[in-house]
Order: sequence, then C-alpha cells, then structure tokens
Amino acid sequence: MAHLSKVKHSSADWRKVKSDAIAVGIYDDLKLSRQLQGVNRELGRGLSNALAAKLINGKVGEVKTVVGKKGAIAFVFGLGKRGELNAEKLRRAGGGVSKVCIANKVDSVAFIMPVDGKENYFSQAAAEGLVLGSYQFNEFKTTDEDPFEMKGATVVGGHKTSVSKGAHIAHGVCLARNVENRPGNVATPTHIADNAKEIGKAGGMKVTVFDREKFTKMGMGALAGVASGTEVPPKFIIMEYMGGPKKQKPKVLVGKGLTFDSGGISIKPAAKMDEMKYDMCGSGVVLGVMKAVAELKPKMNIIGIIPSTENMSGDKAYRPGDVLTAYNGKTIEVLNTDAEGRLILADALSYATKHYDPEYILDFATLTGAVVVALGHVATGIMGTDEALVKTIKTSSKTTGEKVWEFPLWDEYIDQVKSRIADVKNVGAPMQAGTIAGGAFLKSFVGEDIPWCHFDIAGTAWGDKDLPYQNKGTATGEVIRLVVDLLGI
Repeated sequence: MAHLSKVKHSSADWRKVKSDAIAVGIYDDLKLSRQLQGVNRELGRGLSNALAAKLINGKVGEVKTVVGKKGAIAFVFGLGKRGELNAEKLRRAGGGVSKVCIANKVDSVAFIMPVDGKENYFSQAAAEGLVLGSYQFNEFKTTDEDPFEMKGATVVGGHKTSVSKGAHIAHGVCLARNVENRPGNVATPTHIADNAKEIGKAGGMKVTVFDREKFTKMGMGALAGVASGTEVPPKFIIMEYMGGPKKQKPKVLVGKGLTFDSGGISIKPAAKMDEMKYDMCGSGVVLGVMKAVAELKPKMNIIGIIPSTENMSGDKAYRPGDVLTAYNGKTIEVLNTDAEGRLILADALSYATKHYDPEYILDFATLTGAVVVALGHVATGIMGTDEALVKTIKTSSKTTGEKVWEFPLWDEYIDQVKSRIADVKNVGAPMQAGTIAGGAFLKSFVGEDIPWCHFDIAGTAWGDKDLPYQNKGTATGEVIRLVVDLLGI
C-alpha cells in the first residue's frame, strides 16, 4: 500500500507525540505565534534563523525544512495571508508535508493544526492532504533500490472524528488511483469487478456481476456492441449498499469503465493512445466513493453501477453505420465507434432507471476531448436536468476545491443527437459542442422524472495540475471527495 494507511489524532501537547518530525504552519507575515515560538525553542532557534535568512516565505503550498539541535526536524508549511485560512490551504499543506517526508525519508510526522483552524472540515482536509500526498504508484518498478514509503502521521489538535473521516475518504481516492494507473492488460473488466467485490465484502454490499452472455440476453445491446470487438471478457457490475431504511430512495452512481479505448474501427491516432488506459476513470470514481462508503458506513442507500469493456477493432467489432438497441429499447445509430463511452453508459443509465427509484443519478466519464478544449485540466464539465441537484453539486465543489463548470442542455443540442434512421445518434453536429452532445445523448436514457447530472472528467481524471496532493501525469481520483460531500456522508 503505497500511501498512509492511517492518520492518527492527538489532543496532547505536540512534544508528547512520538514522531520523527513535526510540521507547523506560518503565515506570510512571518510572525512567530506562541505555537511557533515553542517550536523555535525546541529547534534551538533554528526557525528564527531560517526566517532571518529569508529561507521561509509563508506562501501557500510552500514547505521548508528546518533542522535544529540534536537533529530535530521541522517542516514549515506556508498558510498565506493571516485571517484567510481555508480547508484547501490545509489540504495542500498536508500533501506538501507528506511529499517532503518521502523526499527526506522521514518515517513519521506530527502535523500541528493552526490555532485558528478550528473548523471540523479543516481537520478533515489536513488528513486528506497527508494521505493523498503520500501516494506513490510503484507497482511495476523492479529496481534494486526500494522506494521509500511513509509509515505514519498524526494530526495534533483539531477534530478527531474529522481526521478519521478525511483519511477514510482519501483511502477511497488512493484505491481509485491505483486501479486507474494500472495498464489495460492488468486493469481489465474482471479486475474492476474483483475490486468491486472486495469493497462490497468489506462494506456489507451486495455485488452482482453480469458477463457478456447474460447482459446481452438482458437486452444491453449498446454495451454488447462496444464489447463485440474484444476477447477480454466485459462485465456489468452492480454494487448495492443499503445502509438506510428500505423505503429510502437510493442515490445511484454510474461510472464508465472503458479499460482501454483504441477508438474501435474509428481508430484513434497513435500519439498518446497509451493514455487511453485512463478511459476507465469514471469507474474509478464509483469504486473510490464506494470504498469510502464501506469504511464510513453511512445510514443511506447508495448504488454503484459500472459497465466495463475494452473498445477494440477486431473482425467482430461494431461498425460506423450500425444500429444498436439499448436496454430501454431505444435505438442508436453509430456514426463513430470512438464515441463508445456514451453507449455503454446508455445501458447503465437505462438499468438504473428501470430497476431503482433513485433520489438522483450521477454519471462519471472521461467522455470527450472537447471538454479539455473548453476547460483544460482545471475543471470538470457538468450538465444535468435538475437545478437543485446541480446547485448542490456546485456547493460541494466549492467545499472540496474540485472545480466544476455547468454546460447547457438546451433543446437545440438535444435535437442535434436525433438520428434520421434511429432514435438517436452517438455524435452531435460536426465540430460543434462535442461535450454537450455527449450529455444530450445520455439524457435520452434517464427517466424524465429522475434528477440526473453528468460529469465529464476527461480533463481532470489524470494529472496536469500542480497540486501537492496529486502526482502530475498520473490518475488524480478527482471528484470522489466532491461526491462524498454531496452524498452527505
């Protein structure tokens, strides 16, 4: 497990906490608070000497190392302007501290909460940062030198339950990152199903997995069509966590599980095709949230659904021009086999609509390159049918620091995915509103009376952000924290 498995909490004086280093925050006015004065004495004026030498600036995201008497180590993290402390600053501080611990091969750290960081969520964010910043993906490295992993962290001060919650949520994010970072020859649909079963066993969930023959007979023609070009067994995975009253409507999460996407017959360019192992990051969101659910055990009903397959171009592969029939009976004209994610989601959304009476449905998918053109790697594109649900999502986005931006689903866009020979087609108007076309298509497979929101995470699912609690160029586990907050766990 290449990340912290547990973050402890202590309400004792930080001097009594057993650790190899301490981490303490400083604002950019560089004034030594009473808390910092105590650390300074412990270091034999090492902190004041570092300040005098202008080695510390107190900027957000900055972590500086100070070595004091008898080898005592302090990591000083920047908090920016005094009076403007927030959860994201502490999350970044926690991530930065863990990364510096790993770089300096420090086994354990005591992270001292600022005296003005009394809000419970601040403690949660600090714990999230510590775990997420400690994450490394080293599964396939076989060099003689063993990679260093942190063994422990303690949050000193703050709120004990919130520290524990933050660690549990971060464990879900790290699990998702692990699955998403694995290559397509390892992270197959069977691998995703195995992870779902393991999570389900730990969390008391019912996990059902339909194989190709079963879901094809059930009428999932869209998933069957996409899966027709691969010999790797596809799966349709259902995770049912029923921790609430039987009459309580479940919240349904649907994740695209394309374990590798070649584009099919509408084949992708060779450049960066290796990144298409990340096309299953939507399923990673569902697995990550359900992992957090398994650990936190909320009193509510939550359903996770993952359609999973490869999209390949074998002699049995579906073709441009084919017409597929989805689980709800609607017909789909295929104009581009590389617009396959929306096809497998169509069956999953139809299944959720038919078999549950959801409070709402959320789906997650690395659906379009167009969302990267529109929003870059800064925000996730969202669109939905219920203003109240979208408003709540935006509120959770502000809480967790995972940015979202709403696209419209106007009738003009809905019309653009209507087909001349079938009910809908899997692309919209040429060279226009590609992200919205994906959402407009998916809307056709959700019950009209069910609140629904689509998350296009193609720009945020793997890293280009310079954040201390993420690793650039690898899976991020983005929006898992947002969804846990939205669920109200």
